[in-house]
Amino acid sequence: MTDSEYNKTIDLYADGIYRFALKHIKNAMAAQDIVQETYLKVWVKHKEVSYAKSKSYLFTTAYHLIIDFLKLESRIGEFNEQEIKKSVQPIETFDLQTILHEALDKLPVIQKTVILLRDYEGYNYAEIAEITTLNESQVKVYIFRARQALKAYLKQIELLV
Repeated sequence: MTDSEYNKTIDLYADGIYRFALKHIKNAMAAQDIVQETYLKVWVKHKEVSYAKSKSYLFTTAYHLIIDFLKLESRIGEFNEQEIKKSVQPIETFDLQTILHEALDKLPVIQKTVILLRDYEGYNYAEIAEITTLNESQVKVYIFRARQALKAYLKQIELLV
């Protein structure tokens, strides 16, 4: 990848990587750090990376950095330990997006990752498999299970309202 192609990848994918990181770690500054660290790691190897595969390479690198960040946070114990108060809201203030974000947060990391890559970022199964180092069958299973869990969560909320 040339220097100008590297700069194009920043323009094209930095926002997507930021959204991807932010959905996982819920910390804007840490998500920005993930984006910077991703591009730093890619810059070190930019001569070896093909421009055609740069998007996959960037998201794979970001994914591994997110996993490392989450592992470190769990060891240090700096997770936000506040309990989310479960209160039933009237239908007038019922915000589907907020509920979907809560549901996504309850998924295991790998399921959350594949759902975000598939439904938010628009990757196909093969690209997701490459990013997460899973095979396509595993990706499909994780997406299916995640969607089932989201569906069940939404049905629970529906019963409460």
